[in-house]
Amino acid sequence: MSVGILGKKIGMSQVFRDDGRVIPVTVIEAGPCNILQIKTKAKDGYDAVQIGFGEKKEKNVSKPDMGKFKKINVTPKRFVREIKTSPDQKFELGQQLKVDVFAAGDAVDIVGTSIGKGFQGGMKRWHWKGGNKTHGSTSHRRVGSIGSSTTPGRVIRGHHMPGRMGGDTVTVQNLEVVKIDAENNLLVVEGAVPGATNGLLIIEKAKKRAKAKIPQLVLTMEKKDKKKEAAPKKEAKKK
Repeated sequence: MSVGILGKKIGMSQVFRDDGRVIPVTVIEAGPCNILQIKTKAKDGYDAVQIGFGEKKEKNVSKPDMGKFKKINVTPKRFVREIKTSPDQKFELGQQLKVDVFAAGDAVDIVGTSIGKGFQGGMKRWHWKGGNKTHGSTSHRRVGSIGSSTTPGRVIRGHHMPGRMGGDTVTVQNLEVVKIDAENNLLVVEGAVPGATNGLLIIEKAKKRAKAKIPQLVLTMEKKDKKKEAAPKKEAKKK
């Protein structure tokens, strides 16, 4: 089943590969998630399932939402999202999705909210070079000129300026699943994922599979071999 799952970032660690390499990994508490609503193309215009993750107190749930949870006999969920599915996949209301929807070696896309940095200056937010440090300069980290006066007589839209940094929805693609622990609902993926510890995540099967990386040395050797084959053979000079 190629449906996604919701989870929570626990933290980062490292593991040893079979060949002895150490790789950084992120540990995620993935699921269990209940299916709260099933959408079909005939009724809603597209195929998707609405799933929920994490517990929520009843006093913090609105009456319409509480009625929906009680109807399918599911406890209120804190994190609710939709994930698109294919028409041939069959689901049931209240069905539980666990981390075993993935397997070691799968490629996944993970969506999260990046860590908020607050209001930041241009040098941190946009990696400006900055002004002179010496020779009487008093403009080290300032904004400086943001446009000309007569033409165009305004600030061009999209100009890099100080402002709020972080707190954006970020997708990291093609992360490899290193290990799953179905008993403890843990998913271990290679590399980093967006957000801070305990940040909520959406995990789906990768939409764009990464191409296999071929070492540059192998490519260079292959080119040299082809050149040797294409080069005409020189006849030995007669004495």
